[in-house]
Order: sequence, then C-alpha cells, then structure tokens
Amino acid sequence: MKISIPYARTAMEAEVDQARLNGVYTSSLPPAAADESSCVRAALDAPIGSPRLEELAAGKKKVVIIASDHTRPVPSKIIMPQLLERIRKGNPSAEITILIATGFHRLTTREELVGKFGEEIVARERIVVHDSSDAEGLVEAGTLPSGGRLIVNRLAMEADLLVSEGFIEPHFFAGFSGGRKSVLPGIVSRETVLANHCSEFIQSPYARTGILEGNPIHRDMLYAAETAKLAFVANVVINGEKKIVHAVAGHFRKAHEAGCAWLKDICRVRAPMSDIVVTSNGGYPLDQNVYQSVKGMTAAEAVCRDGGVIVMVASCADGSGGESFYRNLAEAPTPEAVLERVLRVPRTATQPDQWEFQILARILSRHTVILVTRDCDHAMLQAMHLETASSLPEALARADEIVGADARIAVIPDGVSVISEPA
Repeated sequence: MKISIPYARTAMEAEVDQARLNGVYTSSLPPAAADESSCVRAALDAPIGSPRLEELAAGKKKVVIIASDHTRPVPSKIIMPQLLERIRKGNPSAEITILIATGFHRLTTREELVGKFGEEIVARERIVVHDSSDAEGLVEAGTLPSGGRLIVNRLAMEADLLVSEGFIEPHFFAGFSGGRKSVLPGIVSRETVLANHCSEFIQSPYARTGILEGNPIHRDMLYAAETAKLAFVANVVINGEKKIVHAVAGHFRKAHEAGCAWLKDICRVRAPMSDIVVTSNGGYPLDQNVYQSVKGMTAAEAVCRDGGVIVMVASCADGSGGESFYRNLAEAPTPEAVLERVLRVPRTATQPDQWEFQILARILSRHTVILVTRDCDHAMLQAMHLETASSLPEALARADEIVGADARIAVIPDGVSVISEPA
C-alpha cells in the first residue's frame, strides 16, 4: 500500500506491506462551513453559559478584546468585526482596545497585524501588542495554584469587560488550545509562563493532548482567566485549509469545554500499540523546525510501544528552532540525562524552551526517532540524539533494522490534527 505523508509544501511517499499495517489514522474534520461568518454569528447569537456579548457590554466603559498573535492561524478577519459590532451595539461609547496575546513570542509587527485583521481595523482601532517583559505594562494578580506568581497585562486587569477570540485545536501539553489560554500564556509575564510550563507539570501524565481533567497546566490557566475576569470568548475550530468548521461562544470555561468536547469526538483516533509509527506535523508551516515537530511526535508516542521507532517526516528547513532547545539536547550524553537534570529544576527556575526539550527527551528515552528530511543538516539532528533519513523508504528500512522486518506499523499522516489513544 502506498502511503503519503505531508512534507513542507509537498509530500513524501513509500510502499508499506499491507499485511504489516495496523492502519492509517486521520481526524474526521468536516469541510468548511458554507458561510464562515454565519457560523460565527450563530455562535454569538446563542452563547453558552453567558448572556450575549451586547448585553455584557452595556454600561462597560473600558473593553479589552484579547486576540491571538502572528503565530496562530485564527481567522480574525471574520471574528473580530463581529465582536466589535456587538460590543458597540451594546454600548456605542465603549473604549475598546484589541490586546495581542503574544505570550512568550516576539512582538507582532504592523504588517502582521494588517494580514491578520485587515487595514481598516488596524487603522481605526486601538491595538496594543502585549510584551511579557514590560514591567510597566504588567500587574501582580496573586498566586497560581502551582505556586507561581500571576502577573497579568495591566490593560486586561483594569478592563470593565474582558473578551477574547481564538481557536481550539489539540495541544500537546495543555490538552487543547483556546479559551482560558488567551490569558495564560497569552497576556501574562514571562515569569508566569515559565512557572506554568515547569518540568513537574510537563511530566504529569495528565499534561497530554486532549486531556483537561487533572491537567495541572490547564488548572493554572483556568485560575488565571478567572482572576483576570475573562467574561466572554469566541472560539472557532478550523480545518487543514484554515477554514472555520465550527464555532462556540460564551462563558470562557463552559463554551471552551463545549468546543473541546465537539473537537475531541472528531479528532480522536484509536490505534493498536505499534512497533513503528509514521507521522508528520502536517507539512508547512508547522514542520519548519525540530522544536515545532515535537508536537507531531507526541501523537506517535501515544501509540508506539516502548523500544519502538517513530518515523517523523518534517522539513526542518529552519533548523532546530532554538539555541537553548538545541544545546540542552546536544550537550547531554543521553536523553535520560536531560530528563534527570530537568526534573530537578524547581517550578520557579524554569528556563526558556525547557518544556520542549523535556518532551523530546521523554520521547527519545523510550523510542528511536528517525527524522526524515532533505532540508536540514543531518549532523545537527544526530547531535540532538535523533536518527536521520533523506527519504521515507530509507527511514522505514532503518526502522526494520531496529525492530525487525515483521514489525507492525501505524501511520498518522498529520500528528498535530489528531488525539491518538491506544486501542
């Protein structure tokens, strides 16, 4: 059987003996809504656990709308105009600020804002880009359940009404994106992000794709959103073409949970534990570096037996994705040594990228990972304790050498679009 795995803007192919194939596992996301704007409008007309946005806006002077930054494909050109319209319908004199939730990322540029919202909104509305290192723009807001300091953007804390837009997708340690995540990590301090992403929480068996119940990272995020008085969210689910297929709106927790429940049913795949699992990050843009490719690897990790092989197809044309991420793996004698060291790091001393190299080290401590790329320096990848191949057939041949020519194979063409579970 021929399998095709996304790679950059193309795909890699290989022949697999069907007798060895446990299955090919994909999500069943529906096609785009016939009218994406109407899909969002319907959600705003029937909010979950909340009055309508226009009712909430009545009498509120300072209104802040949290919007995602340049790293997230949220269809803000569809969502934001409707949020602005409804707020002004409820209170024409509201002073509205759009606050860009950069979290731990670099600041969003004006050009990126125009690409996200369109020239009209950028020219007309007050837009502030959150800076997680700007002490003047931040304010203390208490202590997280984790014990870390909760330090939040001042504009959000001083708002009379706090609203957010976003999208929901499986997330490899927060369970799902969206909802409460617009506050933490979206508009908090660098210190707060690091405390929330500590090694103890990342190590938790509940800090996994598709899991909210018992997830300590999610618990911190809920507390931050509640403390900041996030009153209303508009979240969408998008497909591989970045088109809206579903929308929810309303109470930040109840609406988000409804969206997650809908998506979990669509994205859940159950596969037998396999000797070899082939996956990817869905091609461009998420397979541009090793850092991002860890996300797809976690989908394979969930259904790959101990000692098995994960074949990760990813261009990684931009390299490792971070100097700290690279050095912490490359300078360690083994992945196990990385884990041993990182698990001794206190919650309050988390370093940048720690969560990402911790998760990759966890995967490498139990599996061989063969990264398939024609666009990245193989020596650099090997220094990070990854095996390498230039083609999918080459990788599968090497996997057979490791686990045997009769090994069972599972294929997850797009690891970031599924919630994989053992059958």
